Amino acid sequence: MSPVAVATFLALLGAVAFTASLILVVMAGLVGGDARAAMRRLVSPYALGAALVVAVTAMSGSLYFSEVARLEPCVLCWYQRIAMYPLVPLLAIAALRREAAIRPYVLVLAGIGALISAYHVAVQRIPGLPTTSCSLTAPCSAIQVEVLGFVTIPVLALVAFGTILVLVGLLEPHPAAEET
Repeated sequence: MSPVAVATFLALLGAVAFTASLILVVMAGLVGGDARAAMRRLVSPYALGAALVVAVTAMSGSLYFSEVARLEPCVLCWYQRIAMYPLVPLLAIAALRREAAIRPYVLVLAGIGALISAYHVAVQRIPGLPTTSCSLTAPCSAIQVEVLGFVTIPVLALVAFGTILVLVGLLEPHPAAEET
């Protein structure tokens, strides 16, 4: 399968995930007190599992692009991987144990990854934006794959991190956190 076909598939998955996340965020913002708590109770049991699926998909996609399609990751791609890859085992353990206490750790990792991804998207789209860590063989500004006119690998990562942030953000607080 070609990198463009895989990127198109991942872009469509990302569009679905982004749309669902956006709907959840808008609904959470529009509804008040009891309705918001009811929505959180509805989403919370599935949030860790869904976030795990997103993290595994993102990790698998990045491995496909580098190991199968032989696209050399740039330095910013590596930083995004550093933020995404640990999310897989963390979310897997938390999902299996139904541990909402993982929330702050996942939010920090996914938040850092989202910031790096957003910066990477800016580097690709704004000519002359300074990047001190780029290499000649894999410049951070290079767009190796683009589908639908704007979806690049860093955009896919940004959508994945954003979706994880929304899902984990909707987790019901850990009971110990409520007691303090």
